[in-house]
Amino acid sequence: MATTADIRNNAVIIFKSKRMKVIEFQHVKPGKGGAFVRTKLKDIQSGKIIDHTFNSGSKIEFIRVEAKEMQFLYLDGENFVFMDNESYEQLMVNINIISDDKNYLIAGMNVDILFDDDEILDVRIPAHVILTVTKTEPGFKGNTATGANKPATVETGYELNVPLFINEDDRIKIDTRSGDYVERAKDN
Repeated sequence: MATTADIRNNAVIIFKSKRMKVIEFQHVKPGKGGAFVRTKLKDIQSGKIIDHTFNSGSKIEFIRVEAKEMQFLYLDGENFVFMDNESYEQLMVNINIISDDKNYLIAGMNVDILFDDDEILDVRIPAHVILTVTKTEPGFKGNTATGANKPATVETGYELNVPLFINEDDRIKIDTRSGDYVERAKDN
């Protein structure tokens, strides 16, 4: 059985008879007393997030999950439809499992879907995606020295702040972990 030293982000563990995904963790060694691990855990079934502190060296049961690369096809009501890249079988994933990652999904994008036997545990999208700006106010020359931002909407309907020099139809790189603008995409 594994211990707290084996905890990693996105690992899936059994905690209080529930499958929990480790969202973030921090090993803490205070000057006085024993070390401990502070974690933020997400209940895979309900989506509820809790904070829990484990004593250093505590036994933890990890679940071995299988990741399969699949391609996002389209949104069908409350379900996202994915296709297995090898067998071409289609799979429906409920919007509750995808949660905020829906802001970055576009047709044709490959993602990793995590399974525990046949049950879908999580959908992992790339750390950065490139999306097209569909709506934003025009920028004004000479107004960029302050590092000011303006709101912009991308093709998925997600709204974020971008620098003033970004215009409609520009392709931008977005960090999917924070939802922030990274840079204007370079044309290939």
